[in-house]
Amino acid sequence: MMAGGRGAAGSRPQVPGAKVDLRRRALAARDALPGADRARLSIAICTRAAALPELQGAATIMLFATFRTEVDTEPLLSWALERGTTVCFPRVLEPRRMAAYRVVDPAADLVPGAWGIPEPREGLDEVPPERMDVVVVPGAAFDAAGRRCGYGGGFYDTYLPRTRPGIPWVALAFEAQLVEELPCEPHDLAVGAVVTEARVIRTR
Repeated sequence: MMAGGRGAAGSRPQVPGAKVDLRRRALAARDALPGADRARLSIAICTRAAALPELQGAATIMLFATFRTEVDTEPLLSWALERGTTVCFPRVLEPRRMAAYRVVDPAADLVPGAWGIPEPREGLDEVPPERMDVVVVPGAAFDAAGRRCGYGGGFYDTYLPRTRPGIPWVALAFEAQLVEELPCEPHDLAVGAVVTEARVIRTR
């Protein structure tokens, strides 16, 4: 759980060992949440995210498809589609590279992809990064400065810089995934907001 603000620079954990340990602990805490609790908290997180001005005003958003014990994004997906928002999901193309494709019918358009994670099927329209108005980002752990620890694949680290400057990057996470401070590496990119079941943490 989050235990306060940023520590002194000299007391920051060292990279990368501490990062791996924080990822492991955050994932263990997330995995420990009972399934019924995760479902209930996911609805609260998606409801809070849908109320953000960034998403309210977005014409095109990129979501992530839920895998294992991640926040269930289905409520947010349904909300966006009902509003007529263009919704895209990522598909892995090669190591450290992914692209986004428009999904209209999730039941038909999403199929098991890399590592079993649901991805857009072949034949859907690709939507370039510069068309995104908001990117909703997954992750293993986050801190109050918006620093993110992903799963080690580097896909969002290479995708996010290709979006338009200044567009919102919004993370969805359970409070159990928040840590006091994450170590930073040069390629790490901070999100602008972290939405949990309890609050919205704005970092810029």
